[in-house]
Amino acid sequence: MNNEEREQRAVKTRKLALLSTVGLMFPCSIGVGLVFGYHLDRWLGTGPWLLMLFALLGIAAGFINLFKVVSKFKDDE
Repeated sequence: MNNEEREQRAVKTRKLALLSTVGLMFPCSIGVGLVFGYHLDRWLGTGPWLLMLFALLGIAAGFINLFKVVSKFKDDE
């Protein structure tokens, strides 16, 4: 294997690693939002409102991170 083939393989591996984070971003960001909202609702007694708000913020954060990864992936090409 020559140097150019190794470099191409390394680039492909980096792209695969970058794209593999997408599958974890959504559940993690939504989960963090749900946990914060749930605990704030219990602490403040506000019912399901903060839970829903932070769940929506978690979904939004997941999409923002998705767009960042996709733009970074496009820039590398």
